[in-house]
Amino acid sequence: MTTFRQLAVASALFASSWLTAAHAAQPLLSPAELASAQQSAAAPVVLDIREPKLYAEGHIPGALNAPYGKWRGPATNPGELPDLPKLTALVQSLGLTPATHAVVVSTGADATDFGAMARVYWSLKVLGLKDLSIVNGGMKTWVAEGQPVSTQAPQVQASSYQPVLDESLIATRDQVRSHVDLSNAALVDSRPDAFYQGKTRAPAAKLSGTLPGAQQLDFNQWFVKGTAQFVDPATARQIAQKVSRKDGQDTVAFCNTGHWAATDWFGLSEMAGLPNVKLYAGSMVDWTQQPDAPAMENQPGRAESLAYDAKQWWQRKFK
Repeated sequence: MTTFRQLAVASALFASSWLTAAHAAQPLLSPAELASAQQSAAAPVVLDIREPKLYAEGHIPGALNAPYGKWRGPATNPGELPDLPKLTALVQSLGLTPATHAVVVSTGADATDFGAMARVYWSLKVLGLKDLSIVNGGMKTWVAEGQPVSTQAPQVQASSYQPVLDESLIATRDQVRSHVDLSNAALVDSRPDAFYQGKTRAPAAKLSGTLPGAQQLDFNQWFVKGTAQFVDPATARQIAQKVSRKDGQDTVAFCNTGHWAATDWFGLSEMAGLPNVKLYAGSMVDWTQQPDAPAMENQPGRAESLAYDAKQWWQRKFK
């Protein structure tokens, strides 16, 4: 029989979980919602990830400049997560702590630009921040809606935060190889048809094709047609249903360098609310740079591959 004490404890737990959910940051904020949040006592920290020149020309009042390139890996594979000491120095310089509500904004030019915001959002979550948002439509929508713009760069006090990587959000090459061997995860290729079908590849990738058993979920599907506006949660849940996954399995989003895949990760994890969604940051560039020939699907024949390589060489040489 349920006692009064048990009911009281259950009620307290429910109230606690409801308050936590009620105060959690929304993954997407409209410009109007962000402008309103900036008037509150606990105003969010806005991170403008555009290049310094664009930031200097005009940004959201109070926004800090944190260019996208600082969140990326080396030229050999930009998708790699930078070393923890580098990321630690970056978040400290921005004054970030786990208590910070960080809002990411970029140009809002197109769906690909959204991937930059999603990738920084994911990186911040990996570093232990929980209250995170993206400005839906970026600066393009902010300006179009008549919100204020500033050219003043604010001063920020550095934090002493020492992040620890949340590895539950990261899929490593070894983990992906295990998933391929055991067929025990939903591997989601976020790239458009030409990449998924092996007709083209990223410049730093050594092979065309996709991971064995991968499902395709083109990142462009997450946007209102003809715009760079991310869809609402109900539509996001409908899109997420296109991914086939057995109960309890991980979902691993990948692309060329973990940029487009960050959009799939954001849509599946943050908007649709699916559990156990990871990002393979290095993606196909990392996968195809293995010393031994990696397992691939949709890989073109040798003659077709040689023809493609010759065409790419010619374009680099004479253009």
